Amino acid sequence: MTEIHIVGTAHVSQKSVDEVRETVDLVNPDVIAIELDQGRFATLKKQMREEEDAREGIVREETEAKAPEVKSILSGNFMVMIVQWLLSYVQRKIGFNVGVEPGAEMKEAIRLAEERGIKLMLIDRDINITLARFWGGMKFFEKIKLIWVLLRSVSGKDDETDSLDAVTVDSLTNQDMIDAALEEFHQFSPSGAHALIDERDAYLAHGVVALEHSHFERAVVVCGAGHVPGITRFREHPETLPSMKELTTLPKKYPWGKILGVVFLVMFAVIALAIGFSGATDLLIWAIVFWVVLHGILAGAATLLVRGHPLSAAVSAVLAWMTSLNPFLACGWFAAIVEAKMRPPTAKDFKRIGSAESVSEMLSVPLFHILLVAAASNIGASIATVSFFLFFGPVFGVDLEMMTNILVTGFTNLWHFIISPFTGLF
Repeated sequence: MTEIHIVGTAHVSQKSVDEVRETVDLVNPDVIAIELDQGRFATLKKQMREEEDAREGIVREETEAKAPEVKSILSGNFMVMIVQWLLSYVQRKIGFNVGVEPGAEMKEAIRLAEERGIKLMLIDRDINITLARFWGGMKFFEKIKLIWVLLRSVSGKDDETDSLDAVTVDSLTNQDMIDAALEEFHQFSPSGAHALIDERDAYLAHGVVALEHSHFERAVVVCGAGHVPGITRFREHPETLPSMKELTTLPKKYPWGKILGVVFLVMFAVIALAIGFSGATDLLIWAIVFWVVLHGILAGAATLLVRGHPLSAAVSAVLAWMTSLNPFLACGWFAAIVEAKMRPPTAKDFKRIGSAESVSEMLSVPLFHILLVAAASNIGASIATVSFFLFFGPVFGVDLEMMTNILVTGFTNLWHFIISPFTGLF
């Protein structure tokens, strides 16, 4: 059996960096396992090379990379990308407050393994699978709450984030603090906590249990302190571990957005048809005008609100009424494509987003701005669609009884219109 030593860390704590170094010195392990997947490991390694080059004054020629394809990014779940970037920014923001960059303890573990010839193992789940399961498993209002909290944090209106200091962050490795934080997150978003914490506890435990039964003599495992209780439970009761297939399968995607779009389209068509055949032609014209204007104003205003280009806002405003009638189109896509033409993204945008030290700096990155425009435009159009059905009656003085009479009259006239060609045949 391999002797396992787990170091529970806070990802922006100098104390955690020191503990990693002290544990490796004390244990002298054959292997160091770290809470990273291949993608994040490659990112940290690149950062480490750049930091070393900067210290030694080395300037390397960068290979020319292709600018990101906006159309291909929009075809995926770009809202997940935005949330990922915002989460990373909040973590960096905490790091700025305490003077420790996020992932510093992982870099220390990597550096020690390379310097001393110790085998390095990556035991975390692929970040893309984690984020897909995290976002896909969250309920609608959980997503709204999360986005609201993230926006407060990046806007500087979250006092708790701004007030974090080195002492507070170091206390996050205290078991009582861990239990309280995990409980709070489970209450805030049960579905999100399950994917982000519980499932990753199990995935990391798979790696630790496998390591425990390997040929190595001593192992040091470096992971977030919040995962240590879960890993310990699974080590004590390995029979409770879910299968790796269950932990790595992407969640099934149900096209709720398209289904809801079809429902609203049918509702609009029914109302328009009924009004038309009821003889209330003026009301039908005003209903169409209200639909077009409401979608144009809200989609265009939402685009401008996130500092989209005026031309992007204009495209969003002009197309919103039409794309809202088609569940398979979104005005945000067109607004984003125009935004990309006016402010083209570059190959360095991903790096600039990852290193942004302020909200204004993040907003200045074209790629982030493009996806923000797409999201804002779509949200504005969606709000307009819901608002149409909520406010059409009050705005035009049509109460429930009047609408019922219009619908009954309209469909009665429609039925007579349909059967009229056949009445002489019987």
